Parts: sequence; structure tokens; C-alpha cells
Amino acid sequence: MNSPLHADIASLQQNGITRIAAKRMDDPKVIPLWFGEGDIATDERIRNAAKRALDDGDTFYDYPQGRRDLCLAIKGYLDRLYGIDIDPVRIVVPGSTMLGITIAARMGAGHGDHALIVSPNWPNIENSYRATGAAIDFVRQRHGRDGWFLSMNDLRAALRPNTRSIFVNTPCNPTGWVMPAEQQAELLEICRERNILLIADEVYHRNIFDDSDAAPSFLRLTRADDPVVVVSGFSKAWAMTGWRIGWAVGPAHFAKAWAVLCECYNTGATVFVQQAAISALEEQDVVARLRAQYTRGREITEEVLGSCRRLEFTPPQGAFYAFPRLPGLRSSFALAEGILDEEDVGIAPGYTFGPGNEECFRICFAMSHDRLRNGLERVVRYIERHADSLTGGSI
Repeated sequence: MNSPLHADIASLQQNGITRIAAKRMDDPKVIPLWFGEGDIATDERIRNAAKRALDDGDTFYDYPQGRRDLCLAIKGYLDRLYGIDIDPVRIVVPGSTMLGITIAARMGAGHGDHALIVSPNWPNIENSYRATGAAIDFVRQRHGRDGWFLSMNDLRAALRPNTRSIFVNTPCNPTGWVMPAEQQAELLEICRERNILLIADEVYHRNIFDDSDAAPSFLRLTRADDPVVVVSGFSKAWAMTGWRIGWAVGPAHFAKAWAVLCECYNTGATVFVQQAAISALEEQDVVARLRAQYTRGREITEEVLGSCRRLEFTPPQGAFYAFPRLPGLRSSFALAEGILDEEDVGIAPGYTFGPGNEECFRICFAMSHDRLRNGLERVVRYIERHADSLTGGSI
């Protein structure tokens, strides 16, 4: 039977994290290490700001590209963090960070165009680009003794004459790779020379495991009209995943297009949530407290996964994920399914993070520490029990 559903949309596949989580998402027995969030609720002060907004009747339409006071608050935050002075016209709050990426992808690419995704990558990035009709290739990070890294030679080799957009996520979900500032400058110059729209996902900008306040950012390098959209948000640094609120900083001449597309996609971010976001920017102690929790979670993850002789694992530089490899693993989905069925732990299968990741799986270590350790020990127990059958005895 013929369908009116466009082929670009009909071909999209649900990501593998949702595919496995849908089986038992609401089961309280499951330790959920599959999603990119912990188990601590958003700070009470931020929640109270939303409550006050509702009590004050702040339930009406506002600017589609974000409340002006929130955009100014984001400007102040970014200016202080990076030592810059952003023109507020470049800042937009479309709704979630993912919505910002989706809009930016549509701005940069369409039918007949080509886009590059630095991979391993959050699976919904691929779908956002595929929905534009553009052709896609992946530039996979390499893994060495010191962890994950990106070869700029690989990226240059993947460029085509019709490449219109490049996506990079740093710090990276799922690998924890952090792009050095020198490499950011090199990539920026490529995009300037070829008029390629670079979409830089920096939502994990405060989740970094060194002495820096934040990871290196393209915002420190870009001029007002550079072909770069930097997206970020509140989900990870402030534990606000369910609020669906993020921001983007783009070229100044994109302002009208942002306003138009925000009207089409979302009519603007939820208005009382924007009041909570303003409050969050004032609560830097929340960021510090969560960072300390994630740092300890990283230590626990390194301790437990490092004890498993079957796994290859390098601690991440940023974000809050482990992306270990089980050499010879034939199906990362079967691994995730087995761990869920036998150990009541949810993990994310590696295949969904782009080509070349079937032997990997992802674990989020943002969870409270006792629960995290329990879940990790169950994962290791399952792998040690079933590794031969999972790999065909190849290791």
C-alpha cells in the first residue's frame, strides 16, 4: 500500500537506547544506566523558580527565540565563563538542546547536500540530519593508548565538494573525548574556507575531569559571522534533563532564520521553564556539586570496569559515560538485552552510536554512587559469565 509518509522520514530508525529501555523503562527493579542522567532531582531552588513563575501566572506566549531576560542571562554566563563578549542577538533558546541541533541541521543541509558527523555520536544526531534529506558520512574517532582522539586527516579525507555541515560533540557522548582548542581552531578554519556550517554540541561543557572550569569551546574562537552554531543547555550541568531547555549561539545573520524556525518547531521554549533556567544560571554551586558527584562516579567506574579482564576501557576526559569494548562481541544489543534480563541493569548498546561500535556499550555513571557500583558489578558479573558465548570464544 502506498503511504503519504515521506521516504526521508519512513527510513528513520528508533535509536537503540530507547529500543532496549522501552522493555522495562518503568520497572523499579532496574538500575538505569542507559540514559544520560543521574537519579538526583533538579535542585530545589531551580524547581521553586518554576513554581513561582506558575503562581505568578507566567503561562503566556513569549518571544519564540527565547525570553530576552534569559538570553541576556545566558550571555552573562558565557561571557564570564569564557572571557568573551557575545552579541545577544546571536543567542536563541528554542526549547531543548536537541531541538536546537535539529533546527541547525536543517539550516545547514538539505537534499543534494552532504554532512559529516564526528562519531561515535548520540544516535539522534544521525536522524536529525537524515530528516533534512542530506547524505551522511561518519568520521570515527580513533582509540589509542591514551584514549579517544580525532584524526583531522580522516576528517579532511571525508570532505566532499558538496559538504555543507559538520557535527562535532565535545565533550563527547559516548566516548568522553574532549576536542583540544588547537584542533578546534583547525576545524574552524576548514569551515571558514569552505563555507561549511559547523554544529558544535557543547552540552557537556561543565562536565570535565581536570582543573578547568569548562571544556575548550568554539565560542572562544568564533567571530560574529563565522559559520558555527554552538549548542548547549541545562540538562547535564544542572541535572535538568526533563525540563527540555537549552540554548544556541549562531552567526548574527542567522537571527531571523532562528526566529522563523522556532515559530514553526516549538513556538518557543516553555515559558515558566525559562524562569527556572534563569535561576539555574545563578546557582553555580549546583554545577560544582554535580561535577564532584560525576568525578567520583568516574572513579568507581574505572575501579569496577578496570577489574574485568575481558573489557578494554579508558577513563573519559569529559561528559559522564564509559564506553568500554568487549573484543569480539557479535551483538551489542544482545549484550544489553541479556544484562537487562538477568541482572536488572539497563545499558546502551554500542551499535546505536554509529558505525564501528558493535563491540562497545555505554554506561552512564551520573548515578548515586552505591547504586552505580551495584549496577556496574552486575554488568561485570554478566560479562564474565557469558563472554565466551557473546564473542564466539574469540578472546
